[in-house]
Amino acid sequence: MSEPILEINHLTTSFRIKDEHYAAVDDVSLTVNKNELLAIVGESGCGKSALAFSIMRLHNRAKIEGEIKFKGQNITEFSTSQLNALRGKDMGMIFQDPLTALNPLMMIGDQIGEILLIHNKTLSANKRKGRVIELLNKVGIPRAEHVYNQFPHELSGGMRQRVVIAMAIANNPELLIADEPTTALDVTIQSQILDLMKELKEESHAGVILITHDLGVVAEMADRVAVMYAGQIVEIADVYTLFENPLHPYTRSLLNSVPTANEEQSKLHVIQGVVPSLQNLPREGCRFSARIPWISESAHEKNPVLHEVSPGHFVRCTCYKDFHFPDGKKEDKHHVIS
Repeated sequence: MSEPILEINHLTTSFRIKDEHYAAVDDVSLTVNKNELLAIVGESGCGKSALAFSIMRLHNRAKIEGEIKFKGQNITEFSTSQLNALRGKDMGMIFQDPLTALNPLMMIGDQIGEILLIHNKTLSANKRKGRVIELLNKVGIPRAEHVYNQFPHELSGGMRQRVVIAMAIANNPELLIADEPTTALDVTIQSQILDLMKELKEESHAGVILITHDLGVVAEMADRVAVMYAGQIVEIADVYTLFENPLHPYTRSLLNSVPTANEEQSKLHVIQGVVPSLQNLPREGCRFSARIPWISESAHEKNPVLHEVSPGHFVRCTCYKDFHFPDGKKEDKHHVIS
């Protein structure tokens, strides 16, 4: 029986622009179980990072509505001190931009050591340093003892990213949120970091949320996948179902945009248009309809909801039933996962 570590119910995160609030995360409901990796995919501007920051309660001025339950407790009602006790210990996050996530005035060893000290005051200085060196080695940083005494500006982007990852996993969190964790890393280190996340999930039975653009990584790592578009979840399914039988037009378009080794056509599929800005986002009807204008308006629901088309497989809007690619373009559903 799956045991939920995180339950999100009707979460809406809105930001104020002038005198109006606009939802960047719009009525999202998700569950992450122990020992499960949920991947969240979608273009930039879809609301993935806004969702991650909402879960960690890191938005200062956003209006958050709905429930975020961590181990059965609604953390939207938590005080700052209660949240600080959770963050960095039970809930860890790998941030997308390591330069802004690190303190430029603190040495690397002190920054990672601080995470350990905050949540374990009895840990001696020697044991703390030993644990920091162990973490630096674990994330593939060479000459860990030397890096311990360096400042963030002395490291490359990839090295800084590995430091951020070391900080996120320092206390073996029960929930790890990874926001594009391998963007700045070369292929060898990327593989090492993904293996680390797998290890954390399997050894600690942690729940992991992986936000990424890389569908190859999703195919290799994920147990379930949530596809996000314009602040909403448009499709969610286990990883095999999603790659073998994608239904929502946006999901199918994303998969068809991935280059393959056996690509016969000379041009890649390009999704028309862009994700609308918060202020211009249509709040009624199918939000993807403007990018598939060849599909009849009657194919879309007026108020699209998630339909369970098979056990655990949910799709938003009925337009998936009528969707096809224009000009007879073929799609390859089997090119990422086997």
